[in-house]
Amino acid sequence: MRVIDFVYLALFSIGTNARDLLTVPTWAPVTTDSPPLNGAGYRVETFGGGAYMVTDNQYNCVFFVSSEGVILVDAPASIGQNIAYAISNTTDKRVTHVIYSHAHADHIGSAYLFKNATHIAHSITKDLLAATPSSDDPLPDVIFEDDYSLLNGNQTIQLSYKGTNHQPGNIFIYAPSQKVLMLVDVVFPGWAPFAYLGEAEDVPGFIQAHDQILEYDFDHFVGGHLTRSGVRADVEAQREYIHDLKKNCNNALALSKQPANATNPISQQHLVNAALQANPGNPWAGFKLYLDSVASYCNNATNEKWLGRLSAVDVYGMENSYAMVAALSETNLGLSG
Repeated sequence: MRVIDFVYLALFSIGTNARDLLTVPTWAPVTTDSPPLNGAGYRVETFGGGAYMVTDNQYNCVFFVSSEGVILVDAPASIGQNIAYAISNTTDKRVTHVIYSHAHADHIGSAYLFKNATHIAHSITKDLLAATPSSDDPLPDVIFEDDYSLLNGNQTIQLSYKGTNHQPGNIFIYAPSQKVLMLVDVVFPGWAPFAYLGEAEDVPGFIQAHDQILEYDFDHFVGGHLTRSGVRADVEAQREYIHDLKKNCNNALALSKQPANATNPISQQHLVNAALQANPGNPWAGFKLYLDSVASYCNNATNEKWLGRLSAVDVYGMENSYAMVAALSETNLGLSG
């Protein structure tokens, strides 16, 4: 999820007078607690067996203390030096390994703090980082294709690549002893997904990833973002939400193929003709009005069930509906649900 850094920059660079001129929308109350941070602006969750999560209630990463050193999974830019503080306040052992979940800088932008460690990632992640010469993120020293087991002292971490979901190279990270599972930018425990299904580069793969997560035996799930770790029920809830979203978008697309009438405000033929009449010679206007209208219909249907069940369903509901409608229109996901 890369755009969020630019959002932060834009918000905090606006002066007080300019902020006063903004019309700020009010969203539905959130249903997920945000546990307090310490004075330095971070919090550590303890999973047991030497496993810990560090979060600033925006991003999170995980580290494992072994008899031979510390294994760090991701190093979000927003947490920065506090990652090192969290580790040093827990153990006097140095970081020996850094695992990259994927190539996005918002999740590994502080990896440069641990340049002397061995960096591990999928081969696609290395290729993506190598294609960005300005990146400060150290290139992986160890790469793999399908599966890789890291044995470091008394800790074992299993890495697996199951195909594209959020981004090519995005991997599953599993600690079988502690039953801790991490997959970044797919499931957001207690929250609806970020915009456009977490900016998924492969929507069918994003949907399938929920079932792939549930194939693991885990007690703790880390999704890379927001206020807390999750449990199995959090993954099941988002899976249900995603399948409801898909069903509602399928229904909206099917309805859009029917003629316009008093109960069908999203007839494709009617919408496209209206857009072209208002914008002669501009086919994009027809596409936009049609897709926006179908996504809005799907979003409204989804919110009827999910407002109050997942936090911030309404915040990115339109964008998530749009991403699903576009994927259903362009792939073999089909109209059958």
